[in-house]
Amino acid sequence: MGDTTAWLMLAAGDDRARASNDGYDDDPSSHYSWDSTVPNHQGPKKGDVIVLWDKKYLLGASVIEEIDEGTAPKDVHSCPWCGKARIESRTTVLPRLKCYNCGHEFDVPSTRTKTVTTYRTQHSAGWVDLAGRLDGAQLRALCVKPKSQLSLRPLDYDRFRAAVGDAPTPTTLAPLEAAVTYVSGHREAYVRVRRGQGPFRSALLAKYGDECAFTGRMPVDALEAAHLYSYAATGEHHNDGGLLMRRDVHRLFDLGFLAVHPDTFHIDVHPALAPYEEYTSLHDKPLRPKLTSAQREWLRKHWEQMRSTSPGAA
Repeated sequence: MGDTTAWLMLAAGDDRARASNDGYDDDPSSHYSWDSTVPNHQGPKKGDVIVLWDKKYLLGASVIEEIDEGTAPKDVHSCPWCGKARIESRTTVLPRLKCYNCGHEFDVPSTRTKTVTTYRTQHSAGWVDLAGRLDGAQLRALCVKPKSQLSLRPLDYDRFRAAVGDAPTPTTLAPLEAAVTYVSGHREAYVRVRRGQGPFRSALLAKYGDECAFTGRMPVDALEAAHLYSYAATGEHHNDGGLLMRRDVHRLFDLGFLAVHPDTFHIDVHPALAPYEEYTSLHDKPLRPKLTSAQREWLRKHWEQMRSTSPGAA
């Protein structure tokens, strides 16, 4: 992944909006917005990794599937004295605004409306929740320019990857890195919307009933149709390409903390789950359903992807 381009992006909700603008509508797990008034606004591209934070902690990371561009009017606020937009709100001091260009303080800024180019990523498919695993100081140090104050700043992906692997709570970046491969290859099938998911789940319920492949019988409403491969990468529902899994088991399987050993086809529980007896009790137990040859092959590929490097180092 040495040639991976990555960006650290500030997604702090109301805190993200400087007094010079009225902020952005972000949902870290699915989209991120900015406009042409932002430095580096033309930098991020399809296939780049984006790492989102809230100034204090890491939120998560993904890969840009698409960037939707448009135009929109925007109110831009500036200092009444010098005309610069380097103004910020203060919550405990009056006047409430200060210009960090000329030093003047005031309550009412100058405002003008301008037309800007808008950018909005779509990145839900490769999203990995990394909430709190690194703090703000660690993330700043991983930037190409650690002293940068920009909301969009280049990040050293290899160092970020290593830092996530060394974090106290391990995780895997394998879903993200699989997404990088497919998006960079311009695979048009790479989408998060799971067309045909309803029929796919119905077919699995008809075949396996109310049984999670890992844990046994449970209410149908708790069962999800789990792909044994990266659906986000292929966009296809393969025959014999799925099993029913309890929701939490499904998530841990997708992240590689639960896998199936390709020699025995027994459940393998990653050591990171050692504190959780409910999961460790599954270790080395056979899967509940009888596997087809196609399912065995998909599970082998899942093992190769997730366990060739362990979660947290992927």
